[in-house]
Amino acid sequence: MTVRIIPRLDIKGPNLVKGIHLEGLRVLGKPERFARFYYENGADELIFMDAVASLYGRNQLADIVMGTARDIFIPLCVGGGLRSVDDIRTVLRAGADKIALNTAALARPEFVREAARMFGSSTIVVSIEAIRQPDGRYECFTDCGRQETGMDALAWAVRAAELGAGELNVTSVDREGTGRGFDLELVRSIAESVGIPVIAHGGAGTPAHVREMFAQGSADAVALASILHYDALRSIDWRPEDFAGEGNIEFIKKSAAAGPSRIQATSIARIKAAVAEAGIDVRAA
Repeated sequence: MTVRIIPRLDIKGPNLVKGIHLEGLRVLGKPERFARFYYENGADELIFMDAVASLYGRNQLADIVMGTARDIFIPLCVGGGLRSVDDIRTVLRAGADKIALNTAALARPEFVREAARMFGSSTIVVSIEAIRQPDGRYECFTDCGRQETGMDALAWAVRAAELGAGELNVTSVDREGTGRGFDLELVRSIAESVGIPVIAHGGAGTPAHVREMFAQGSADAVALASILHYDALRSIDWRPEDFAGEGNIEFIKKSAAAGPSRIQATSIARIKAAVAEAGIDVRAA
């Protein structure tokens, strides 16, 4: 099976943002420009996540999705704040190909079954935000890793697959944004326990980390943010006037020049080349 490289764009209002452990979000630019850049440079899919959906109680990405989907012809997954069939229908009509559920699915697991029956399993992705506990187990969290649920991540992954989810997006909140590498144990334990594709997210700092995940973590795809965003900043034509309401944008300028010290900012093409070198089947950029 061909593995996939998927840029993940966390969005707050009109802007792409990035943080560490899903917190401390900083503005990086306009998501439409990043999406177009990634599409033109070999992305296999895109993930859009509303980073403040829990604050407003709904997903607010329909306009951004609609504007993006007109010009981008790869699968687009949208998540954050989707709590009803009508919410799902809205983003699908806007141009999304898949939707991601987390909070609503954990609150009422039957929602996954209902959504899969209505829209098809291939449309339904269940997102799992996992944090390792002192006893070694992984617990599911919601609200960008802030709200504990008491649910075991592996048990929930198996249940979500049984309910009809077509794919799982597994985030290690502990590793997210750190550049320390993926949590191989977390992803592998889930991937080997379910019969549906698993997307690994959280921790990639180098192309070698991506290669390691495919070789040892049993993932079918990786969702990447920092490692791609800080490289894209060097190429995307962003203008200061785009951020007139955002205050200080020195972070964007510094990030375009260097990026976080632990992150080896790189392109989709270089990541795919590193994966292919290991004999892993990946679509050319």
